[in-house]
Amino acid sequence: MHLILFILFAGLCLAGALNLLLQKHPINSALSLIVVMTSLAVLYLMLGAEFLAAAQVIVYAGAIMVLFTFVVMLLNAGKEDRTLGSFASWSVGFPAVAVILAVVASIILKTQGLGDAALGDKVTSTEQLSAVLFKELVLPFEVTSVLVLIAILGAVALARRGDGEVRKDGK
Repeated sequence: MHLILFILFAGLCLAGALNLLLQKHPINSALSLIVVMTSLAVLYLMLGAEFLAAAQVIVYAGAIMVLFTFVVMLLNAGKEDRTLGSFASWSVGFPAVAVILAVVASIILKTQGLGDAALGDKVTSTEQLSAVLFKELVLPFEVTSVLVLIAILGAVALARRGDGEVRKDGK
């Protein structure tokens, strides 16, 4: 049953990621990213990381994606113009990706003992995890929230005219 659920949600995650890349409208891309984040939350839940799954849904699929959608709608972004890319991206990018994939594949094939992971004796409780999050990692958390706030304020500033009126025509 776990294998079937894993294949289903991993496939849904990959389909959402491909849809994210192939969409022409930014709102549809943001909605595809919500599908990816929710699928990842289910995969975390299957791994027994209930706290991480809940945080994934609440923080990423909920708050951050609502902010992304809000900013895209505020900027009134339409369809994107598609290009075929530059000559440099085709001539350098694809061979570079092929080399990187070959290196990663050779490292994986030469590594011995893959799949020998086991749970340790010590299991971290939610209380211990929250102590780390709210005592040791509080500064990066707050800096991230300030950066998100600055991004929202920047989007609002871009969406307004010089005289303070909100744009109606998207220009």
